[in-house]
Amino acid sequence: MSKTQLYKVIGLMSGTSLDGLDIAYCHFERKNDSWSFSIEKTESIDYTSEFKEKLKNTVHLEASKLLAFHNDYGNWLGEQVKKFIDRNQINIDFIASHGHTVFHQPEIGLTYQIGSGQHLANASGQKVICDFRTNDVALGGQGAPLVPIGDKLLFEEYDFCLNLGGISNISFEDEGKRIAYDISPVNMLLNHICKKIDLDYDQGGKIAATGAINNDILEQLNSLPYYKLPYPKSLGYEWFEKNMISIIDNSQDTAQNLLHTSVYHIASQIGMDIKNTQKKNAKVLVTGGGAKNEFLIETLQDKVKDMAQIITPAVEIIDFKEAMIFAFMGVLRDINEVNCLKSVTGAQRDSSSGVLYYPL
Repeated sequence: MSKTQLYKVIGLMSGTSLDGLDIAYCHFERKNDSWSFSIEKTESIDYTSEFKEKLKNTVHLEASKLLAFHNDYGNWLGEQVKKFIDRNQINIDFIASHGHTVFHQPEIGLTYQIGSGQHLANASGQKVICDFRTNDVALGGQGAPLVPIGDKLLFEEYDFCLNLGGISNISFEDEGKRIAYDISPVNMLLNHICKKIDLDYDQGGKIAATGAINNDILEQLNSLPYYKLPYPKSLGYEWFEKNMISIIDNSQDTAQNLLHTSVYHIASQIGMDIKNTQKKNAKVLVTGGGAKNEFLIETLQDKVKDMAQIITPAVEIIDFKEAMIFAFMGVLRDINEVNCLKSVTGAQRDSSSGVLYYPL
């Protein structure tokens, strides 16, 4: 007789592209050894321009102010979830929160996401599981990417899972092991260029499509040493700030041409990595905000046309896959099963990562 377990969890995600807070109320069901999921209710809360700037500048705050904001942001997250629960009249087992990444420098053993779990638990009145990255870094891993455990257990019908958020990351099976790593900045780069023309982002990639390639900029971007590093590897805002911003800001070219060139750069790096696996007739699931950038998707499809099909799923999956998978990581942590894969992060061992907080 088959045994079924059902978990009802809210996942929270705030990504490096600073779009806002994604809230996903999900059900996860395990029947024997197979997992399934449904996304029941969702909401995206846009950050105000003032709040967005505050989050972006956390990397430069002095320690005491950063820690105070860590607590304030945890309170804010808890308040948003409490309103979401009340509005939708739902009962949940717990909240799983990614937090918002401020520092990610695994080479010196550092990763830090703000959004205090205790403050979140107290403000929401719910059990919270958060801080999913620290333990993996303590075990010598990159602490990223973490989503591949969800790709492996929930999206196994795809050869590749590609997320186009602030940063692109890819996940796939290779000789029975899950491989995943960050490829390149995406919306982090495109949105930075859009600020030059007072836009938050380039809707559908329409502006990028009108530009032309700047070969000098393209060569500078493609020549960055990170792209030649072996995986496991991961990127953070600090890397972008140090390595890419000056290339863009020192250029006198138009925003249209810089966007066009950046799209080609992003598609080239992703396309090259997909081709290097030598998989044939591959299915590539694309999610994250960049999946709505039609020019980027067309350019990427052209780069891999001989060997892969780019598949964009329902909008709900595009927008909320990461929040949903962090909810799923919370489930795995709650039942003390592996949610961080050493084959992905380079850690000494697989682990069940995340810290539990209870409302007081």
